[in-house]
Amino acid sequence: MLAIFLQTLTITAPVFAMLFLGVVLKRVGWINDNFIHTASALVFNVTMPALLFLGILHADLRAALQPKVLGYFTVATLASFALAWGWSIWRCPPAERGIYTQGAFRGNNAVIGLALAASMYGDYGISLGAVLAALVILLYNTLSTIVLAVYSPVIKSDPWSICKSVFKNPLIISVLVATPFAAFKLSLPHWLQTSGEYLASMTLPLALICIGGTLSLASLRKSGELAMSASLVKMVSLPLLTTLGAWLCGFRGPELGTLFLYFASPTAAASYVMARAANGNHELAAAIIVITTLMAAITTNIGIFVLQWGGWI
Repeated sequence: MLAIFLQTLTITAPVFAMLFLGVVLKRVGWINDNFIHTASALVFNVTMPALLFLGILHADLRAALQPKVLGYFTVATLASFALAWGWSIWRCPPAERGIYTQGAFRGNNAVIGLALAASMYGDYGISLGAVLAALVILLYNTLSTIVLAVYSPVIKSDPWSICKSVFKNPLIISVLVATPFAAFKLSLPHWLQTSGEYLASMTLPLALICIGGTLSLASLRKSGELAMSASLVKMVSLPLLTTLGAWLCGFRGPELGTLFLYFASPTAAASYVMARAANGNHELAAAIIVITTLMAAITTNIGIFVLQWGGWI
């Protein structure tokens, strides 16, 4: 049992070490908000698309494109969204419901989930994770836009506006462009491949440091009870239900492990950006990010430990 616990720590420790390095660097003044803003834009527009492109390019699509996994993830995400929104109607005043719902269902899968999958399963984790990340980006951006628009007069929620925002997303574009390369086994020139690998290798450490730098205990103190409620839904209730559902559907091994890591990821930092864009309570959004990220260091380790102890992953 101790060996399994230590193995779990070797998977999660590098990811959370980078997160808390970001906290320290921000605290001592070696990075600031301008750096975080610029570096986050670099990750979103350049380095993460490169990582996802290469992940798809090198993927064995027969292994990574698993309709059953993708189908279950889609159904579980839609169910999680519906449960979070329904709970927010009971728990929150109307002005807070969009922020609460987004914080309670939208995981940071494209960064933390993908990093943990890569740490746990190597190239296969990146391949399956990259395919899931494309689905994540499509689902999360669409559903978040809808729920925020219902409670905000600022965001457009008509189908055309949503479609434009989805298909202008660099992460979606990189996956769509990479798919024919992988399907027809096309390769890049060596120099271009090497350059892409340089960019891709920057993604996870830089993104994790930026997320760490955005964590603020001040926002945590201001939002209190609602933030804690949304965080418990995100980090305990929904991962438990969705992972149990995956287990009952017969998923085992890397598929079950990757699904758990994606469902158990803390709230996405993008939820803060969207909350500000919607003129919503961005302090509540920031507090949910802080709490879920801190909780993830515990809940993710417990979840992996239990699944490994049971021999299911």
